[in-house]
Amino acid sequence: MATARDRSYRPQLTRAGLAPTHAVTATDEFGEIRQVHVAGESPLTLYVDGREIVTLMTLGTHPEALALGYLRTQRFLPDIAEIRSVEVKWEEESVRVTTWNGVDGWDEKLKKRTVTTGCGQGTVFSCTLDNLYSLRLPEVTVRQSVVYGLLNSIRQHNEIYKRAGAVHGCALCQDTRALLFVEDVGRHNAADAIAGYMWLDHVAGGDKYFYTTGRLTSEIVMKVAQMGIPVLLSRSGVTHMGLDLAQELGVTMIARAKGKHFMVYNGAEHMVFDDPPRVRAMSESRKGASDSAGMNTVRTFRSSEE
Repeated sequence: MATARDRSYRPQLTRAGLAPTHAVTATDEFGEIRQVHVAGESPLTLYVDGREIVTLMTLGTHPEALALGYLRTQRFLPDIAEIRSVEVKWEEESVRVTTWNGVDGWDEKLKKRTVTTGCGQGTVFSCTLDNLYSLRLPEVTVRQSVVYGLLNSIRQHNEIYKRAGAVHGCALCQDTRALLFVEDVGRHNAADAIAGYMWLDHVAGGDKYFYTTGRLTSEIVMKVAQMGIPVLLSRSGVTHMGLDLAQELGVTMIARAKGKHFMVYNGAEHMVFDDPPRVRAMSESRKGASDSAGMNTVRTFRSSEE
């Protein structure tokens, strides 16, 4: 068994990633039959030392890293050196993690589970919250020009989404580069796969950014904080609980990030606005006003029906 200080340790791994898309036929708006591609989706049940933990619905492209990242971000295991092997068998729809010495306290770890808003239903166990608020993320400076450069480089990815849709993408980033980009049917799965790769390669998160195409919920904030990453970036929006948690943990939260537009929901004091755009995009407050106007229209329409 390796020690916690062995920075080169990697457990034994299968390499059982599936093809991400499948060719099917569909009929278009002209009544013509076309061959198109759809994203894969497969159940994968995670076992640790023979004990069933959870069933994940996944694209299946990074099953070993997904299993490791799930165990890491749920805080089931504190050190990858405790893991002997990770074996994926798709004929059994299983991934079996074997530890060196077993894991104590599973009943306590699994006694409370919260189903989250993650696509395909994410989960958060009670043990995930243990010591969550003791995490200390580094304070970093975020340059506006770097955010723009990163958003531009991200456009080169999303290969599965461009081909088939129906997936979310997440990226581990440094400066304007995406070091690793993973797509899956749920953003929580893609985040866990990245956490798994970081664990395998002993990559620290303190100088990294985390990008996702999906909304920033409390679950995603938790996972990013567990990875030690201080900056969270999304092209989508935020939830109130996600924002509350980002404020508690000190995660810089940037959302609605597309083109030259973004909104800093937490951590604006860490931003350097060194590249302001020439054209002002519609503000979030105006979008909110438009949403309110839309709701008023719905209420008026319903009233007229009554």
